[in-house]
Amino acid sequence: MNRIAGASLYLALLTLVAFIAVATWLCNKGEEIFQAKDCSKIVIDEIAGFMVANFASPTRLKPAILAFLLFRFFDIIKPYPARRAERISGGLGVILDDLIAGVYAFAIVRLFLSWGVV
Repeated sequence: MNRIAGASLYLALLTLVAFIAVATWLCNKGEEIFQAKDCSKIVIDEIAGFMVANFASPTRLKPAILAFLLFRFFDIIKPYPARRAERISGGLGVILDDLIAGVYAFAIVRLFLSWGVV
């Protein structure tokens, strides 16, 4: 995805949005199949959140690791409004808290990149 963003930010953003749309639908189907809210067997929401966190980063190991660690941190602590978003029913509620965690991580990764830390 990051290589796509290097060539066309528009195409990368379109790809990310399409992935999130399909992932939301799959999360909804997963809840129907497993008959459980945010079942641990559903992991595509985590992938979507990490994709947001690492979006358009340089294709180097340090930014990817930083994005992953920050994403997991925010996914676990669920800062506002992630915890509230988690309560939304269906696939949107399953994926939205991970997307919010991804946005928080993305902002910090961008900050670190602008400072030249990673």
